[in-house]
Amino acid sequence: MSNGSWEGPGQDQERDEEAGNAAGSASGEVVERPRGSVFIGEDGLLRPGWRFLIYVVSLVALIILLSLLLHPFLRFGPRNVPRPWTLLVGELISLFAAVLPAMMFARYERRRFGEYGLPRSRAFGKDFWLGAVWGFVAISVLLASMRGMGIFSYGGVVQHGARALKFAAFWAVLFLVVGFFEEFAVRGYSQFTLTQGIGFWPAAVVLSIAFGAMHFPQEYALGNLESAIAGALGVFFIALFWCLTLRRTGALWFSVGMHAAWDWCESFLYSVPDSGTPAPGHLLSSSFHGKAWLTGGPVGPEASVLVFVLIAILWVIFDRMYPARRSQAV
Repeated sequence: MSNGSWEGPGQDQERDEEAGNAAGSASGEVVERPRGSVFIGEDGLLRPGWRFLIYVVSLVALIILLSLLLHPFLRFGPRNVPRPWTLLVGELISLFAAVLPAMMFARYERRRFGEYGLPRSRAFGKDFWLGAVWGFVAISVLLASMRGMGIFSYGGVVQHGARALKFAAFWAVLFLVVGFFEEFAVRGYSQFTLTQGIGFWPAAVVLSIAFGAMHFPQEYALGNLESAIAGALGVFFIALFWCLTLRRTGALWFSVGMHAAWDWCESFLYSVPDSGTPAPGHLLSSSFHGKAWLTGGPVGPEASVLVFVLIAILWVIFDRMYPARRSQAV
């Protein structure tokens, strides 16, 4: 991976093989490639599919194990509803579970951890802050459009002073952790590894489908099948857009910033449901007034038909601002 483009893992190996074949042809020698097996590839490592499977199993197992170990120390409210700090601890557990197996695979594959999408040299740099601006503008335009159509009201301010600042800071930290976890788990190591096996865009589609499916049970629990399906589709297309940002910028920093800003604005600033979950301590008393297919209903704006229009516009603008290189054609 190079700064400014995601060329895809394995290209160095391909170039080395091409160079070796050319040298063999020039000397008249027959170059035999090492043959792999069902489990081991020609590079001597586990095949990408197996590494991806081990990564996912390890991630889920770690989340379950750490959640069980820490559950007695976590505070829950009435009806076993998690308190805000419990939510933050849960997201930190998930982030740790996503990063630790990837660090172990980095040693196994003899790679730098930053090759999986989060190079330290670009940490919280221009791409991150541009992504945050995109996230803020995107959700703001979506809700402003709903307001212009008369199906959304901002309401009044319900948090003031130090309490408002406290919740603003808390949700900013929590959604930054969410951004890191979800982007790295789905579009970090997973995307990098599956790209080796099936190519960038096929991997992006598979993982985006999985990302949308992960949100479906939570949204279906609200009792509205149509909104749950629309919400899962909205999440799928947003995920696919973030794959485009990875492809064109060469890292996850843009999508992490956009993801965190979108969620913060949605949950705290504009105080609307995020995948069906309202945020305690939200700033406004906002409300929807129209049909669920327009507003997203109890699921939130990502279940609105308008979000598909928004994503299409974002895709076109981003494509113009970050044009593809020849090496990114496939």
